[in-house]
Amino acid sequence: MNRHFARFARIAHKWMGLILGLQVLFWIAGGVVMSAIPLERVHGKHLATKTLPNPFSQSDYAYNVDKVIQQLDDNIKNIKLTYRMDRPIYLLETQNSTHVFDAQSGEALEELNQEQVSFLASKHYLKNSQIRTIQKISDIPLEARRAQGDMWRVEFDDTWSTTLYFVPLTGELQTVRSDIWRLFDFVWMLHIMDYDERDDFNNPLLITSAISALLFTITGIILLFQSRWRKKKKAA
Repeated sequence: MNRHFARFARIAHKWMGLILGLQVLFWIAGGVVMSAIPLERVHGKHLATKTLPNPFSQSDYAYNVDKVIQQLDDNIKNIKLTYRMDRPIYLLETQNSTHVFDAQSGEALEELNQEQVSFLASKHYLKNSQIRTIQKISDIPLEARRAQGDMWRVEFDDTWSTTLYFVPLTGELQTVRSDIWRLFDFVWMLHIMDYDERDDFNNPLLITSAISALLFTITGIILLFQSRWRKKKKAA
């Protein structure tokens, strides 16, 4: 084997080992943490129920939905019969917005206020702790990054700082977050090396590191064969 090539392989192997060592530690430690925490716990299914059963029947949606449609100028994409708080509603989605109407009176409904959101949060929450903070936010934090528009943020005073995010108009529980999810999300960030949005599994940094890890393995194999070749040469 060429001595200069072997020397280059040895140097490259050492430097790549130094650079990759910390990231490999993150990969291993993150894998341990993510495999140890059940996904049900990560998603907070033991802390809050994402949806509540609709207590209303078809007959409760008495107002003529055609009259509701006539109140809107935009084209209707979807109509959903659901409910909000203690009343059945028509949920109409257009190209540009969402509208909520009382399904018994045809009244256009406004966004939920703080008192209503507090009551709604208590219905979804499965533990016994009290609400620590409740606020309407427009600057959505990273943990609720898939949410669009304003949100009601309700945080409970429990062990895991359970936080619920509600859509102000529909009352839909958009996201359940807790310190368990935040820990999982942090190690996931380290694992995929996306330190910005934490969603891109094909980001250039991860690809570069994976290629470097492959080269590190190849140079290690080269050094292994070089070591055996030297031993055979000395024995001869």
